[in-house]
Amino acid sequence: MKKVLLIIFSGLLLLGGCGGQESVLDGDNSEIEERDSMPEITSQLKISSPTFEHEGAIPSKYTCDGDNVSLPLTFSEVPEGTKSLVLISDDPDAPNGDWVHWLVWNIKPQITEIAENSVPEKAVEGKTSFGSTGYGGPCPPSGKHRYFFKFYALDAILDLGPSAGKGELLEAMDGHVVGEAELVGTYERN
Repeated sequence: MKKVLLIIFSGLLLLGGCGGQESVLDGDNSEIEERDSMPEITSQLKISSPTFEHEGAIPSKYTCDGDNVSLPLTFSEVPEGTKSLVLISDDPDAPNGDWVHWLVWNIKPQITEIAENSVPEKAVEGKTSFGSTGYGGPCPPSGKHRYFFKFYALDAILDLGPSAGKGELLEAMDGHVVGEAELVGTYERN
């Protein structure tokens, strides 16, 4: 019996190594991740805003208590070969789970900033948790919430229309991320 198990185990090891692809088992051995199909992340993007520091308070002007306009963002160190950039802004502290505030994709890689209350030319805005496209500022029902501005460099231009939400965007991005950055701000309603 031990010989049979040893032969089966050896065969599985050989099959796992076929095709020149590296496989990694997760902690519970339930999934295999194909790593060779993923582009290598070659550079770490940088993202910031002139209106608040990382993990600092977002000014009320950019929230539902103010003008509710999109805040200015700057970014740098876009990896060579980047075809497009993506911005996802969400609130993981929302009572019903992740609340999407802004989705923007197909941002040209030459662009180094998104100005206040604007969208880069030819970029596409997706559907947010507010049920519409465009920016929706922080508006927590109570308490202090964190707002993540996640920025990605992709090796592709995405074929998605403005009716796409975060799930569809993440699915389209899968396997195309070559750089990423994150800026976190907080907001608490008085």
